Amino acid sequence: MSLFCAQGSAGRAISAEELRNLFLSSLEKLGKPKSVLAVPPDHTRSASRAGELTRHAWNYYGENLKQILLAVGTHRAMTPEQLTAMFGDVPHSLFHAHKWREDVETLGTIPKEFIREQSEGKVEYDWPAQVNRLVSRGHFDLILSIGQVVPHEVIGMANYNKNILIGTGGPESINRSHYLGAVYGMERIMGRADNPVRRVLNRAAREFLAGLPIVYVLTVVAQDSTGDTVVRGLFIGDDHECFHRASDLSLKVNFDLLPKPISKAVVYLDPHEFHSTWLGNKAVYRTRMALADGAELVILAPGVREFGEDPQIDQLIRKYGYHGTPATLEMVRKNADLAANLSAAAHLIHGSSEGRFNITWCPGKLTRKEVEGAGFSYGDLEKMQQLYNPAKLKQGWNTVSSEEIFFIENPGLGLWSTPDRF
Repeated sequence: MSLFCAQGSAGRAISAEELRNLFLSSLEKLGKPKSVLAVPPDHTRSASRAGELTRHAWNYYGENLKQILLAVGTHRAMTPEQLTAMFGDVPHSLFHAHKWREDVETLGTIPKEFIREQSEGKVEYDWPAQVNRLVSRGHFDLILSIGQVVPHEVIGMANYNKNILIGTGGPESINRSHYLGAVYGMERIMGRADNPVRRVLNRAAREFLAGLPIVYVLTVVAQDSTGDTVVRGLFIGDDHECFHRASDLSLKVNFDLLPKPISKAVVYLDPHEFHSTWLGNKAVYRTRMALADGAELVILAPGVREFGEDPQIDQLIRKYGYHGTPATLEMVRKNADLAANLSAAAHLIHGSSEGRFNITWCPGKLTRKEVEGAGFSYGDLEKMQQLYNPAKLKQGWNTVSSEEIFFIENPGLGLWSTPDRF
């Protein structure tokens, strides 16, 4: 077990050149593999710097970098334009879009007794460790799993073995892990590196991934005082130590503990990154522990055009809507289509306010009927952006027409709470 790089602190800003040098010096420690697979995320995690790190790996290894497997999970495949925007001049022929219903095999199973124990008796099913066949059967000398550690609603802190076991996972592994986290309780998980979902993945990694040459490349990225994103840390290793070091730093720079609850929050979703409520509900996940009872959450979403990244999930969200945990659990019990797609059910729980605060979606490309049909309030985007102009608001507290609001420029980079809820 090795830690090849552990650089970072809350006050550090790692430049692009320093990031490249730290990364390449770590690659030098790995020898000269003749067959390399890179596994970065897609454009919805572009802030991770995985695009430029993958490009550096391609430049370093040349023809020995055989393929790039995008750990998209259930997301749509990237377009050629998105690939170029994120990865630069890396040849598109190297990219393989993970097809989560087709490209996977099951390496083994975590027994239902362990799942029951971790969920405190809330669910009981086996959990299959599923990965893309390129990972398990590609016979690579090195697999570079590249991504960002940041607070996450399903697994507490994103990345590490999640990038492999969920990002390149299959229907059952994705569905059941998401549902486990949702039923256990999102607010008990977010911001915590140790939690039931992570323990399941850690056990699966020990039992089923141990023979694979995986090295994890983990960034920690945050916004500085001007609103620009900066790399605070880079951690590279082949075991849990690099993840825990990255998680410790992420909690320092990506987590804001507020002195008082938020009565009105306004969250902006970059149209280049957020096209669905499946992704955009980060605005709900990441703010919910900071929102007061009866608060208003306004989501400005000019690029949002659908509910699910996956067509089947999109239809399920439209059919059942966001109505809270008890209602969703009951719908799972009564409806076979939702019970067969537990990640959709988990998302319906994650995206609900549980009746505690109001969520107003202001999408660019969904109608009032669609938004209200899914259980949200609807706001006119043009009017809301005139009132709450993202270009004029600063991250954090603002006063708009004598009204105090809390503005968040990118919910994917943080987690907000008050002390009583964390």
